[in-house]
Amino acid sequence: MDELSRRKMLLTGGALGALGALGLASPAGARSAWNWAASGSVAGSGAGTDPQWVWDDEADQLLGAILRRGDVPKVNELLRTWTRNDQPLPAGLPQDLRQFMDKARRLPPWADQKKLDTAALFNKTKGIYVGALYGLGSGLMSTAIPREARAVYYSKGGADMKDRIAKTAKLGYDVGDLDAFQPQGSMIVTAVRTRLVHAAVRNLLPKSPGWTDTSGGQKIPISQADVMVTWHSLATFVMRKLNDWKVPVSRAESDAYLHVWQVTAHMLGVRDEYIPATWEAADAQSRQLLDPVLGRTDEGVKLTEVLLDIVAELDAGVTRPLVSAFSRYTLGDRIGDMIGLSREPFWQPLISTAWPLLVAFREKLIPLPLVPEAAWAMEEAIRKFVLLFLSEGRPIHLEIPDTNRPH
Repeated sequence: MDELSRRKMLLTGGALGALGALGLASPAGARSAWNWAASGSVAGSGAGTDPQWVWDDEADQLLGAILRRGDVPKVNELLRTWTRNDQPLPAGLPQDLRQFMDKARRLPPWADQKKLDTAALFNKTKGIYVGALYGLGSGLMSTAIPREARAVYYSKGGADMKDRIAKTAKLGYDVGDLDAFQPQGSMIVTAVRTRLVHAAVRNLLPKSPGWTDTSGGQKIPISQADVMVTWHSLATFVMRKLNDWKVPVSRAESDAYLHVWQVTAHMLGVRDEYIPATWEAADAQSRQLLDPVLGRTDEGVKLTEVLLDIVAELDAGVTRPLVSAFSRYTLGDRIGDMIGLSREPFWQPLISTAWPLLVAFREKLIPLPLVPEAAWAMEEAIRKFVLLFLSEGRPIHLEIPDTNRPH
């Protein structure tokens, strides 16, 4: 090898929130020495190696070979037909890629289908909150994660952010789908293809002068630590905010939501020794990986502007001030200032007062007959509209890049 050789409050849930999920790359190097105990992982033990210096060796070497052979266009064309978890891999794939994907598509032996089913039901009843948090929380927080913002900005997708967000929205949509890991679902497909994209970016981005000049000394992007930074900006952040908002979440639902993200991390190539086994372990790891690295970058501010413009385009009646105010309510003023959100003296106090009342009102209605089904149908229609808008009616395909962002 060469040099390695997340709609308005609701609409943006599927669209903006997944920015981090595909752009995965983070810490700015400000955290303390790695001391998170692997005994708190799903593996229960580990070597204790700092994930900052661990990548995805098998996938990275494979994609390096595919890039050198010039096979990326052919592979992308073939993978467009692979859309369901139960589909066989397309004929004609290079043999080394086929062998890798056959292994990569298997769920971990500790995957619990009952918990995955419970997570699907959780998304059905709590999707309005999760969508808002993915979109106007996690999606915008990703622009305050320096390595993530720069990796997104300088990679190929950074040149067309609407297309980029449409593709990243697919991961956020698929992980919350009722059939996510079922045979008829598509989350396994999305995770494996995302893993291939990450490996290609690890091969390509070190050749980008824009990225190398701003990487803070990082030689290879998207380390295992970087992936988990983004994981916490999604899963851990969402569960913290649900608790803050006093959204009723049972122990079974909480465990199930954690489990669907544990399985997702594994399918994205994260070693089991880095995947938290409990929310307590996740909170401890997040305090070490995510919290210290949040910061302002020029690239992050530019991405925030693009994201807010896309939200406004989704619905002209959704104003930038309202979006900024809700995001500040969700993220806090510290992160809001980092990414350049405007301060809104009218909207911010109004949202701070109204949102808790909306949550309480909705939760009183949810137990009534047919309300969960009606709420899910509405939220599902919104998600599909967002994907249709962002893709401009075209099928969304996760494409392996073969170059960086053109300058």
